[in-house]
Amino acid sequence: MVMNIEEIKATIPHRFPFLLVDRVIELHDDRIVAIKNVTGNEEFFNGHFPGKPLMPGVLQVEAMAQAGCILFLKNYADDPENTTIVFSTINKAKFRRPVTPGDQLVIDVSVVGIRRQFATLRGTAKVDGQVCCELDATAAFIPSHSI
Repeated sequence: MVMNIEEIKATIPHRFPFLLVDRVIELHDDRIVAIKNVTGNEEFFNGHFPGKPLMPGVLQVEAMAQAGCILFLKNYADDPENTTIVFSTINKAKFRRPVTPGDQLVIDVSVVGIRRQFATLRGTAKVDGQVCCELDATAAFIPSHSI
């Protein structure tokens, strides 16, 4: 299954400038592969860092979180329109190489386990086949009205 930007926006609530998934290229029962095209027009490059633009690691983590949200809402949420997915833990986050304008971030998120309203996931983000960021995390499924 492939999802374009309009299908992504119909699934998760994130919007510009904080929508960090441009396309889903694979969606399986327990895994998603998504793309973030990193352009020189990204607002965060204005301050991170002028003259030496780097995509902040926290935004790489957020891109993995958004891909995970798509996976969970499509495949695991009983009531996706009334469910919000939020990080409850981020573990073992490692940043291996910089991400700069012109890069295409390939985001791969897999479900490690699900227990009640919590899901454990493992994510990697790569550019040109090289790992930029990796993490283990836990996400919670919560009713949207409780936020």
